[in-house]
Amino acid sequence: MTIGDIMQTAPVIPVIVVDEVEHARPLARALVAGGLPVLEVTLRTPVALDAIRVMSEVDGAIVGAGTVTNQHELAEAIDAGSQFIVSPGLTEPLGKAAIRAGIPFLPGIANAGDIMRGLDLGLTHFKFFPAMAAGGLPALKALAAPFSQCRFCPTGGISLADAGEWLALDPVLCVGGSWVAPRGPVNEKNVEALAREAAALAG
Repeated sequence: MTIGDIMQTAPVIPVIVVDEVEHARPLARALVAGGLPVLEVTLRTPVALDAIRVMSEVDGAIVGAGTVTNQHELAEAIDAGSQFIVSPGLTEPLGKAAIRAGIPFLPGIANAGDIMRGLDLGLTHFKFFPAMAAGGLPALKALAAPFSQCRFCPTGGISLADAGEWLALDPVLCVGGSWVAPRGPVNEKNVEALAREAAALAG
């Protein structure tokens, strides 16, 4: 799968923070059952890599690592079984390492310079981050205009209430959201309901 394929799998990519590894499997199970199979596990906690390993065992789950900021984290994430990589920003060393590894890569961008750096590396799919703090929908509309070849996944401050507005923008293939994956012990029924609601945004 390419990063484009992954971004078009579902309208929302859950941005997941796992504090206890035992939460990983039920959370992945509920999200996949609700129609959100692409799971971004952020490397913000000590158990994140173990969570990626566990979630990767859930049928139908496409599990990637988020908050990857350097080549060492990239290597660890790939070793843990990540099927794609998301970073909050884009550096040339990280971009080149991800390309060398042949793994689908979604780097964060917040301005035209970031996008141009990505294009120089042959990348055309980006995470617009932090979406709301970086100017929201008007900012992405303005950025997307001169870069018609690019596609985006806005992430950061997006909720169910405004996700549809973002998704209505042609260059936006999906959005990243933490609201579908609450931290802490997992109520599978509740998470599945949140996922179904988010998956319905595709319609």
